[in-house]
Amino acid sequence: MSIDAGCLGRYQRGVTLIELIVFVVIVAVGLAGVLVAYSQTVRGSADPMLRRQALAVAEALLEEVRRAAFSWCDVQDAAAESATSAATCASLPEALGPEAGNTRPYDNVNDYQGYAMRGITDQAGQPLPGLENYQASISIQAAALGSVPASEALRIQVSVTAPDGQTYILEGWRTRYAPNALP
Repeated sequence: MSIDAGCLGRYQRGVTLIELIVFVVIVAVGLAGVLVAYSQTVRGSADPMLRRQALAVAEALLEEVRRAAFSWCDVQDAAAESATSAATCASLPEALGPEAGNTRPYDNVNDYQGYAMRGITDQAGQPLPGLENYQASISIQAAALGSVPASEALRIQVSVTAPDGQTYILEGWRTRYAPNALP
């Protein structure tokens, strides 16, 4: 039995060397892309914990500041419950920054201006375990809020720096809706 040489070419199937090289290059490029994405995901897997802790600290501090009074006078002032402006305070009108002798938790929102801490503490000043390497600072500024004039609104900015050096900033507002309500 003899085989026709012309018939043999029709039945041979396979891949040429060039097709094989192109296939290997395409698979290698795709695999490299997947590995780069996987590497970035694994490298950043610890970041969510640091970010969540930093944001939790920032939210707690912002809430603490917003709960303080926003009154015309210091709570120790005799006219604190009846003052209609800073000029009507008996002797202690509120200004940005804490009054001498004030400690956290402050009695007025604007007392928190410039407050900073290395290592997060509770309101009593006790260090919170696991947060020793975090830093936080608070900035308070008079600023207009829509139709509310700057004299009646404060912008609160809380910055928290996580141990990895990332800084997270939360902003909030406090308006003078009850200037004679004292804590």
